[in-house]
Amino acid sequence: MDMAKQQTQRWTDKFWTSRDGLKLHYRDYDGPADRPPLLMLHGLTRNSRDFEDLAERYAGDWRVIAVDFRGRGRSAYDPNSANYHPPVYAMDILQLLDELGIDRAVFMGTSLGGLVTMIIATIAPQRMAGVLLNDVGPELNLTGIDRIKSYVGKPVVFAEWADAVAELRSRHQSVLPGYTDEQWDRYSRRVLRKTDRGIEFDYDMRIAEPFEAANSGETPDIWPFYRALAGRPVLVLRGEHSDLLTDSALQRMAKEIPDVEAVTVAGVGHAPDLDEPEAVSAIDRLLERVLKS
Repeated sequence: MDMAKQQTQRWTDKFWTSRDGLKLHYRDYDGPADRPPLLMLHGLTRNSRDFEDLAERYAGDWRVIAVDFRGRGRSAYDPNSANYHPPVYAMDILQLLDELGIDRAVFMGTSLGGLVTMIIATIAPQRMAGVLLNDVGPELNLTGIDRIKSYVGKPVVFAEWADAVAELRSRHQSVLPGYTDEQWDRYSRRVLRKTDRGIEFDYDMRIAEPFEAANSGETPDIWPFYRALAGRPVLVLRGEHSDLLTDSALQRMAKEIPDVEAVTVAGVGHAPDLDEPEAVSAIDRLLERVLKS
């Protein structure tokens, strides 16, 4: 590792082994033991690097654990693609908490990470000191699902970083209209990695198989999973232009759990980066509520 990078790195790369033998990775940022750690769970095609800025903001004041789900980032790929499924991820996360001796954590889930959070709420609600759902809920818009289907699991190899940045800007400009050139470059380096073949997406392409199967046919009712979050501080963020979490779904979420804080982040789609002013203020309020609860 480059020495300058090593000097500024505030996390330790750590691993745990799943019940079925996969080596799984997380970033561990130091923080006090008398507060529940912040447990950060990423979206479908993303990884722990998504939370670099968020983790840096709170590390030191809070312990931060940013996970790579199986098949992403530095976690091992699963030989059985059927295991790329939210209930399996939920069991992986509970096993990690058990191994670390963590009774309670503040769950911060973006998209898929929020679905995993809701599953855990139904089987181990006592593990949750607070919850952030980032642009996800129990009712998902098919427009957003279809957009994700259009690219997930389709391998692409780029020769140069400039080519990768240009392609991702073309794909997602409408979702992130305010991004600068520097932000597009950082985004690309978070979701892609350099391999012997070139520059590729940093996930197992076979995650698309169970995603396609789960989003074909009848949609299950997962509102009970959301209602299981009640009884602790809950924040729901929605991107103003999100095609996955509609405003009507957000309003219903606010009614189903009366003390939930529901915030719309202006000018972005799916999903907020969590460094927007509205998001920063809302997360600060969530953590204040956690400390008081």
